[in-house]
Amino acid sequence: MRWALVKVALAVTTMVVVAFAVPLGLVVKELARDRAYSNAERQAATIGPVLAITTDRPQLERAVASAETGPGGRIGVHVPASGKNGKPAEIGSRRAARKDVEAAAKLGRASISPVTGGSSLLQPTAVAAGIAVVEVFVPDAALTNGVTTSWVVLAGVGLALVVGSVAVADRLGTRMVRPAERLAGAAHDLGKGKLGVRVPEDGPKELRSAASAFNSMADQVVQLLANERELAADLSHRLRTPLTVLRLNAASLGDTQAAEQTRAAVEQLEREVDQIIRTAREQKAQTRQAAAAAGCDAAEVIHERMGFWSALAEDEGRTVRIAGADRPVRVPVARPELAAALDAMLGNVFRHTPEGTAFAVDVHNAEEAVIVLVSDAGGGIADPDAALRRGHGGGGAGSTGLGLDIVRRLAESTGGDVRIGRSVLGGTEVRVWLALDDRRARPGTRRGHRLRRTLGGRLRRTARTGS
Repeated sequence: MRWALVKVALAVTTMVVVAFAVPLGLVVKELARDRAYSNAERQAATIGPVLAITTDRPQLERAVASAETGPGGRIGVHVPASGKNGKPAEIGSRRAARKDVEAAAKLGRASISPVTGGSSLLQPTAVAAGIAVVEVFVPDAALTNGVTTSWVVLAGVGLALVVGSVAVADRLGTRMVRPAERLAGAAHDLGKGKLGVRVPEDGPKELRSAASAFNSMADQVVQLLANERELAADLSHRLRTPLTVLRLNAASLGDTQAAEQTRAAVEQLEREVDQIIRTAREQKAQTRQAAAAAGCDAAEVIHERMGFWSALAEDEGRTVRIAGADRPVRVPVARPELAAALDAMLGNVFRHTPEGTAFAVDVHNAEEAVIVLVSDAGGGIADPDAALRRGHGGGGAGSTGLGLDIVRRLAESTGGDVRIGRSVLGGTEVRVWLALDDRRARPGTRRGHRLRRTLGGRLRRTARTGS
């Protein structure tokens, strides 16, 4: 696909460049030719007034010398004979054939005569004795002056257009092909049993839709496998009761060979059932790990939990705002764990702020991490650092009762952390930093401060618009 786009762009741009560059090149050549003959006509026009006044040779020679604007020897004047015994006079250089000069004088209009090394402009002018002809030599170099440079510039512009179009087509092709390659690779990995593989939902709209469908399918596969293994373990446990009865009955059969064979078969069956249970438990743990590695859509979880808490918020007259959750945001944590952390933070808002206090949930997807902010307009926490230290114990003596242990463990499992500060709404801000791809991107870095300023600006705009 990528190479096909490049070839199409190359072919189309080349045709466009040829369609415009060739006519432009011909126009440039014609303009140079017209410019050269226009200069020759101006030079010839300077001789015309002198011929109208006099045909005296010395005066005409001075007029020719003054009319030369370049190298000498390019202007000649053909004066007809005056009187019965007069002879035609030729002043300056003559290159055109005599018949061409006579034809120009007879026709009475300017003409061009080809000569060695160029061409001559023949300009007839009326004098007392008849028609004089002013000849101006135009060399071939003057006819093509600047044409080569213009053609080189046109060729360079055309080449730049072709290269630019190919580069743009390659970038577009890469933007389309890479998501498709990732999707194909993820499908192969899923087919090999890598249940934790997921695809970033980026690229063109169609590929984003395909990636979303693939991730949803993979989640369903993981869930179906978990249910199947749960069912296998449950059925194996159910077999224990009849096996116990069989073992007791086999023990009362006596010491015959048939009784021994029955007891051996029952023991073998018990070992097989135990093996099935162990295998089901191991596979169930692997399925859970795969589900956790696959992560979840933070935006979807936020909308789900906000939908749950919105009923209580409406009853208490609280204004609720959500920002940054308008598109999928994948985070490397299991869906139940993220939901539990959000419930803990949202529950704190309802427990520790009075009714009618507004709150907001904001999510920001950066290159290194996903940041989830829960902010409120309450009274805030006097000592956030102390609250975090006390909350490290997970409840009991010295615990804040804020449920931050759940949130802290969730963030630290990705290499992130939790911070408490003052929100732009005036109350408490709980910021959860979820690092992506096991990158230990600490919030204390300059990028973390930059993200905080970006998020603060977004929350301020959200608070003003009330969206």
